[in-house]
Amino acid sequence: MKSNCVIVEDEPLARNLLVEYVRKVPTLNLIEACSSAIAALEVLRKNSVDILFLDVQMPELTGISLLKVLHKRPLVIMTTAYSEYALEGYELDVVDYLLKPITFERFLRAVDKATLRLQAPPGVQAAQTPQPIVTAEQPYVFVKDGTKLVKIVFDDILYVEGLKDYVTIHTKTLKIVSLQRLKTLEDQLPSDKFIRIHNSFIVSLNAIDVVHKNNVQVRTAMLPIGETYKKTFREFIEKKKMQ
Repeated sequence: MKSNCVIVEDEPLARNLLVEYVRKVPTLNLIEACSSAIAALEVLRKNSVDILFLDVQMPELTGISLLKVLHKRPLVIMTTAYSEYALEGYELDVVDYLLKPITFERFLRAVDKATLRLQAPPGVQAAQTPQPIVTAEQPYVFVKDGTKLVKIVFDDILYVEGLKDYVTIHTKTLKIVSLQRLKTLEDQLPSDKFIRIHNSFIVSLNAIDVVHKNNVQVRTAMLPIGETYKKTFREFIEKKKMQ
C-alpha cells in the first residue's frame, strides 16, 4: 500500500531533488510538490496525506507556522539547512529532521521511520523517538533526554551502552539516557571514530585506554568484546595502527 505524500519547499532545486527521491521509492505516491506553505494548505485540506516533507524557512508562512495551524496533521519530515530549528520540530512531534544537503540514503531512513509509524497499531506511534540529528559536517549529535534535546559532541563520548529500547551515553562529564535503540544511534555516529564491540556496547576509539583479549578498558570501565565482534574489532584496531 502506497503512502500519499506532499512536498513543501520554496527552493526549486531542493524541491526537484525531493520529487526525484520520492519517485524512486515505490511505496510513495506524490500528491503535489508545493512552492509555499500557503499553497500547501489547500492541498492538505483537499487530500488525504500520510507524509509531509516540509521545509522550515519559507516566505509568508514558515513550515513551523504551517504545522501550528493544521487541524489534521500528517506525519511530518522536516527539511532545512539550519539545525537550530530542531528543538521546535521535536516539540511538534515530527518524525524526522533532514539537514540539507539531503542524501538519498538519509531520505530513505526518514521514509522508513514514517512508514513504521503509519503501520504501527494505535497508541504505539507516540512512543516512536526521532533519530538524532547529525550531518557529516558537524561534530555533534542531538539526542532526546526526557522532554529535552541534549547536544553531545562526538569527542566527549566515551562509550554507549544499550538496554532494550534505551541507550546510556557515557561522556567525559555526564551520562545521558535516551529512548532509542542502540542500532539507531550507531547509524548516526562516525564509523571512523566509533565501533560496535558487543550487542550492548559501542565504544569511541579515542577513549580506549587498553585492549585486552576479551574486553577493552575505558577509564575505570571494562567493556566486553562480543565473540561476533572480535574479528571486526581487531581489524579495525590494526587498520588504525597503520594510519
